[in-house]
Amino acid sequence: MRNSAPPHPVMRRLSRDERGVALIEFAISLPVLLILCMFGLEAANLALTHLRISQIAMLVADNASRVRTSIDEADVNEIMIGANQSTQSLGLQANGRIFLSDLEPNGLTGSKEGQYIRWQRCWGNGAFTSSYGVAGNGQTNASMKDGMGPGTTAATKVKAMSGTAVMFVEIAYRYQPIVSDEIFGPKIIRYTSAFNVRERTDQAIKNAGNLSAANTARCT
Repeated sequence: MRNSAPPHPVMRRLSRDERGVALIEFAISLPVLLILCMFGLEAANLALTHLRISQIAMLVADNASRVRTSIDEADVNEIMIGANQSTQSLGLQANGRIFLSDLEPNGLTGSKEGQYIRWQRCWGNGAFTSSYGVAGNGQTNASMKDGMGPGTTAATKVKAMSGTAVMFVEIAYRYQPIVSDEIFGPKIIRYTSAFNVRERTDQAIKNAGNLSAANTARCT
């Protein structure tokens, strides 16, 4: 029986050469790694955006509640400017809307007793409406008897005590992905916050500087 010829030296060297193994393995795993990295980056950005929107809601409500004696259109403008400075990287002005509402008891009795929105101011160009009411709601009836907010029962909604008011803030924001909205899909982020006013006895909003409607944060 005829013996086969021994392998050529070049073929023997090639069969023992492992210098390209790591590169081939990396090339195979690279698409998976890229997908995982993009998913992780988007997830982290989404979580951070939720945190920042929540903090801005608290910041606006807190700042509005700290205005003493009485509150003016200029005070509201300053509060909204502060929110803008804090959210420039998010593009909240272009993609979101802030609703600042003054919530008070409506002063009625019997079946009409409840809460009402004395005034409301808005900021941002996002095409959103408030989920919890507009100025004047509850003033003449008990449509806001249980209060204001995302709660499903009277015990979980926000109410103002007699003789005072609550600054209630709602923010709606259209999430801006840094990779693609195909990962989590389009998302609308909403957060609320509420603070009791401090030392303010006159809750009506003033316009001491006679600002025009265009220069105030009116919702219309």
